[in-house]
Parts: sequence; structure tokens; C-alpha cells
Amino acid sequence: MVNFLIGATILFIAINLVYFFTNKTYRKSYFSTPLFLKLFFVLSMILVGFAAIYYLLSLEGVILVQSLSSRKPIEPTIINVLYFSGETLISVGYGDMLPVGVTRLFAVIESMIGLLLPTAYFMKALDLSNRSNQN
Repeated sequence: MVNFLIGATILFIAINLVYFFTNKTYRKSYFSTPLFLKLFFVLSMILVGFAAIYYLLSLEGVILVQSLSSRKPIEPTIINVLYFSGETLISVGYGDMLPVGVTRLFAVIESMIGLLLPTAYFMKALDLSNRSNQN
């Protein structure tokens, strides 16, 4: 059951990524409010999606520890997994929670998405601005 829910959540994240990269027309400027709001929405949903994955993984065992030397488990409450997901998505983490086991793979994927989506946003906004300047 947990594997099915993790698969469904990964599909949810993938749908949000596809939604972000679909071509739409926005205002002709470097900053596009609709594009920014779309980015914010997609990042928020990815954060929630990965938090759900972390919570579901915690049903099978320890996923977060305070340090690798002590390996003291961190309680996988909704607040803790949302916090861990948020710090992983928008930064490289603070070091107060360390993933263990398969959670490490998901944390790496989430951090890559967190780095690449804003970059894609700026590239898309710049491209739209360049196209409008050429017309």
C-alpha cells in the first residue's frame, strides 16, 4: 500500500513539473506575474508531494536523524516532514535533519528540482522578453 501511495505521489509531482513546462503566453516583460505565481504554486505542490513521500517512507522505518554519529531518530510528524521537504527544496538544508536510507535519494531529487525550476523560470521569462523585443 505504501509503495502505491509513493508511486501516486511521484506521479503527482511529475504532473506538476509537466504543467510548469507547458507553453503558455505571458505578459511581455522580464518579470511575469502569472509565470511567477505558476512557479510558486508548482514549488509548493512539489514541497507537499515530497513531504508526503517522506511521511509514507517513515511508516516503514527511520528516515530522519539528528546526526550520522548519534543516529538519534527525529519524529516524522507532518510538521517535521514539511519542514525537511521545504529546507531541501529551497536550499541545501540546514543540517539539523539528515536523511537516511532511501530517503537520501528522494532528498537529492528534490534538491535538484529546487535548483532547476527557478533557473528554468528565469530562462523562460528571459526568452519571452527577448521574443517580445524582437517583434
